[in-house]
Parts: sequence; structure tokens; C-alpha cells
Amino acid sequence: MHLSFRPFVLALLLCPSLPAAVIGSSKPAESITEARIAQLLPGSRAAWTEYLHRSQRQMQTDRTQLAAERKPGVPVPPLPKESSAARSMPLNKPSAWYGSAEAQHIADVIVSFQTPAGGWSKNLDMTGPKRLKGQSYAPDNLNKHPSPEDFDTPRDPDWNYVGTLDNDATTTEIRFLAMVAATNPTHAEAYRASILRGIHYLLAAQFPNGGWPQVWPLEGGYHDAITYNDDAVTEAAEVLRDVSTGQPPYTFVPVELRRQSAAAVRQALDCILATQVRSHGRLTIWAQQHDALTLAPTTARNYEPAALATGESAHLLLYLMHLSTPSPRVLAAVQAGVAWFRANAIYGEEWSGGRDTPGGRHLSPASGAGPLWARDYSIETERPIFGDRDKTLHDDVADLSAERRNGYQWYGSSPQGVLDAYTSWEKEHLPAAHASKVQ
Repeated sequence: MHLSFRPFVLALLLCPSLPAAVIGSSKPAESITEARIAQLLPGSRAAWTEYLHRSQRQMQTDRTQLAAERKPGVPVPPLPKESSAARSMPLNKPSAWYGSAEAQHIADVIVSFQTPAGGWSKNLDMTGPKRLKGQSYAPDNLNKHPSPEDFDTPRDPDWNYVGTLDNDATTTEIRFLAMVAATNPTHAEAYRASILRGIHYLLAAQFPNGGWPQVWPLEGGYHDAITYNDDAVTEAAEVLRDVSTGQPPYTFVPVELRRQSAAAVRQALDCILATQVRSHGRLTIWAQQHDALTLAPTTARNYEPAALATGESAHLLLYLMHLSTPSPRVLAAVQAGVAWFRANAIYGEEWSGGRDTPGGRHLSPASGAGPLWARDYSIETERPIFGDRDKTLHDDVADLSAERRNGYQWYGSSPQGVLDAYTSWEKEHLPAAHASKVQ
């Protein structure tokens, strides 16, 4: 069911006690809790309660296994090196490369950092040394720019992002291992065992409504929300879709696990369609994250409001447009999303500058420029909206602190890829509509 609502983050809209440039303030996302589950309709409480308890049990198992590796009097190994994990696990090399000693080393490091739950943390350098006994499963993923009442402050600084889909984590490891296993028969058995654990992780982490959280076992706060940021939901669904086919490189996956994967992909699609936001009675696009229990858009980090998010929505629309046999609901979702992007494109402006240029990054008039889209749009007004680290919301990017204005991509052109792809998609799936335009 689609949702229509007035977002809580704009509750302070035009509040006279705030400076003119501030139009609201973000509130923290809510965790999944027993108390919140108790407020659901009776028919859905059991599934969510089981999900929460499964997460809690897995969290305890993960912590217990790490604690068992650490012996009294033996120094705890330093945190693993933080790096760009995705770049250290390339998925676009020639197939022969995945049989090389270099690829095997990366695969061995990946296996060593797999959590007991079956997932991986983010920002791990998989080209470095293998995980040491007793070493953390995660590098230092703490916020480097903490602010008061920071939404990104973990409950336990020593247990943060231990199993996540953020920054392409877990799905990239599964894909890389599958490519190496298919090319390196000597160690294929160990890599395939790790892949199967990763698949089980994705299935266990999936919400009863088909979405995925950013972090699992659940860490609380916005990490518990349905996460479209970094394509967490669609990347998980795409891996499971490939697994479900039983085609290379996943021919070794048992039939029952393929069946479960196919069911998970269908549930993910249901979640995507259910979370497309209605504003003023019509379908628009999606938020960066949606509350897992209510499906309403919710906040993420302090400067990421509950708003219509263009980058994430562009990726979701491309995912829907790649479905081979789209249902009427999918057709309607794509048409609505494309119509929204067309209606909200910005022309005659450019986003330029940088940290080291006078005035920093800024939006300025430029003849012939565009189309361009803001990163976030207010659900209420469908106008660009910008968040700062102090949780204030602004209607002008120039009013942000220099650190946030220069440190975030507030405008971009990624939705143009959707509009480019739509012409051929419409011709294939909506031939009557396409023909009328041509005439």
C-alpha cells in the first residue's frame, strides 16, 4: 500500500523563532524495538518479533565468538586498515585474472574477515593481510566529524558496522568470491562455503516486508531503516536474483537456497513498490531510507533528511526498468518516477567549485546548463532541501556550513540516465504510449 503523509522533519517549517534560512530540523530515525512492534497490526507482529529476536541472538553469537578468540594477557590486534573495500575487490577484470595469485590472496582475506553471521563490514582493505585471531571484523568506521547528538554515534564504538550492506559491502564480497571460485578450482570449496554463508546472511537480514537494513545484526537508529542508499536493497536483490538462476558462477548453490533467493527477490520488489512516496495524491520517487515498520521516509545522518532522494531514486527506477516482465504496478511506478524527474529538472544553473576554490562549491546561473537535480527535495513542497551537521534544514544550499556545502554532492545529473533509458523502455513496454508521441 502506498503512503501519503506530511513528513515529521518539516514540523518546524517556517517557525518564527528560527533564523530565516532555517526551515526545519531533522529528528533521529527510530530503531526497531519490541515496543514499536507491539503497535503493529496483530497479523504482522509475530514475523517482526521473530526477526528482532533472530538479530539479537546473532549479535550475541558474533560477540561471543570474537571474545572467545581473545585470551587474557594476549594483546588485542590493532584495528584492520581502513580503505576503499570495493576498489580492492574489482569485479571488472578479465576472467583469467580471477585465477591469479593476486585474486586468490584477496579472496583469502575476504574469507578471513567474514563475520560469524556471514556478512562483512565496510571500508576493509582486502588487498592487505588476512584477519588475525582476535582482531575486529571492522575497521574504524566512526564518524570523523562528530557533532552533538550525532545520529551516527554508535551504541558501542567498538562494535560498529559489523555486518553491513553500506558502501557495497557484503554483496561485493559474494560476487568477487564467486568469480574466483569459478576460476580457481584449487580453493573453490572454501570460497563456495563462504559464498553460501553470505547468501544465508542476506536472507536472514531481509525484513519481513522485503527490505534490507543498512546494518545487520541490527545496530539501532537509522541503520535499522530500509536502506536505498548505496543501492543496499537493489544490490542484495541482484545478487540473490543471480543466485536463484543457478547459472554460472552460482551453479553450486543448492536448489532450496535458489528457491529462497527467488522468493527474497520478489519480496524486495514488493517493498520497493510499497515505499514509492505519494505527495499531494500522486506517486513521486523514493527517500534515501524508509522506516522499516511504517515505510515512511526517515532521516539518516544529521544532514540527510527524510526527503525525496534523487540519486537513490534514479537507481531504483533503473532497477525496475531492467525487469524483463514488469507488472502493471512496475509500469506505473516507472512512469510516475520519470514524470517527477522531468517536472523537477533544473536548467540554466550549474553546480561548480570545490573545497579549494574561492567561495567553495556553489550553484550559479549558466546559460544552456542542465538538466540538474538537487540531491534532496522536500516531500511537502517538492522544492530542494539541504541539511547540515547541526540537523538544521535549509532551502538554499548557500546557507549551509562550508564544511557540509563542500563535503557533499548536493546537486547532480544521475537522473538523466533514467530519462535516456526511458525512451527505449517505453517503446518496448508501453508501445501505444510511445507511438502516440511519435505521431
